[in-house]
Amino acid sequence: MAWRRSRTASVSPRRPARHGRHGRVGRSPVVRPPLPPLDTRIDRFDLTVGTAAEFLRSAWEELREVSFEIGDMPPAADADGIPRWAVLADQKRIILYRVPLERLSHLHRNDDLHRRMMIEGAVFRAAAQYLGKDPWDLGPDRFRYF
Repeated sequence: MAWRRSRTASVSPRRPARHGRHGRVGRSPVVRPPLPPLDTRIDRFDLTVGTAAEFLRSAWEELREVSFEIGDMPPAADADGIPRWAVLADQKRIILYRVPLERLSHLHRNDDLHRRMMIEGAVFRAAAQYLGKDPWDLGPDRFRYF
């Protein structure tokens, strides 16, 4: 005869519903809603280059068709050292190399503001090289109040 539990039999006490398997609370994703999203150096570099490039594109008609790209490392070092960017005027491309810019730039204060200013300065200098102008001529109204 097979064993069956009768309906009138008392049910053993169960764990509260808040417990999951093995008495632990259910698993959650790595980034929960109250925590800020993960922010990496690469993301901050991309954002800084993108905002500086958009400013320059809006200010200079000649840069509207130029592609600002980000590369990790240059293909090879030249006689002057490791290049921080490459300007390819015939292809309408400016390539900024992230690793040399981040590692070989000597900041007097190593914080987010100075890193951002250094990256923006590199974008301005690369765009100035593309246009054949001085970097300070690219955004004269931007620095008017300082």
